[in-house]
Amino acid sequence: MGRNTDIEEKSGKAKMNLPAQHQEHQPGLETEMVPAPISEELGQKGSDKLRGKSALITGGDSGIGRAVAIAFAREGADVAVVYLNEHQDAEDTKKMVERHDRKCLLIPGDIGDEEFCRGAVEQAERELGSLTILVNNAAEQHPQDSIEGISEDQLVRTFRTNVFSFFFMSKAVIEKMKDGGAIINTTSVTAYRGSPELLDYSASKGAIVAFTRSLSKSLVDKGIRVNAVAPGPVWTPLIPSTFTPDKVDTFGEDTPMHRAGQPEEIAPSYVFLASDDSSYMTGQVLHPNGGEVVNG
Repeated sequence: MGRNTDIEEKSGKAKMNLPAQHQEHQPGLETEMVPAPISEELGQKGSDKLRGKSALITGGDSGIGRAVAIAFAREGADVAVVYLNEHQDAEDTKKMVERHDRKCLLIPGDIGDEEFCRGAVEQAERELGSLTILVNNAAEQHPQDSIEGISEDQLVRTFRTNVFSFFFMSKAVIEKMKDGGAIINTTSVTAYRGSPELLDYSASKGAIVAFTRSLSKSLVDKGIRVNAVAPGPVWTPLIPSTFTPDKVDTFGEDTPMHRAGQPEEIAPSYVFLASDDSSYMTGQVLHPNGGEVVNG
């Protein structure tokens, strides 16, 4: 479970000291990160914004997904957490959700497989009831120095996880999602400013922006809202599992706030988009990115 550290007591608002570190395998483990990401501001209370709702969150075992799962539970929602194979992280997330007296269903598997996505949605609905919120959040990235280093296998893998899964999950959910449902997609600041080391990742995140805008128009008459969140640099397992130790050491320092964000600072954007507070919004993107100005 996430460790309590001095930085946690500051609610993630101070600049972190990120020691050089690296994990060998994606998508990375939160249990091995130093310092541990902050998933929840201790002592914060909900106001029942999502009472009676059920949500499915991909990549919900750690990072932003974990923080969103906890925030949804604090607001009264039951959650299904879909993840690849990070079982300990997922179990820790389940405990954090259950502290808020909500149900947490864990569903391991590969979201790049459409049949698995369909089965995950069916399982979540059987155990939690009709899904009213879908958060397409899971992603992977593979830094390369140039486009020449991006193999066909890497390109397909990146898009299968980052884009295809969004189609698969959305298709499965909207077959049963009722009026008032919400789909929230995680894109990235890299979709707007680009990244020379993350060409395929940035392209996939740009595709998510277009997907969000197009799907929102497709579903508006059904009463289903589709929006997105485009985080800037956030301290999640994806960072030490994909970047070199020297890049981890300076991660986030190029933002106007000169620091990386914490997952708990990003989660409120998802709560807003999932709740009736955003009832007049669809096809939009929120930008919790440390102060960077983006267009689009």
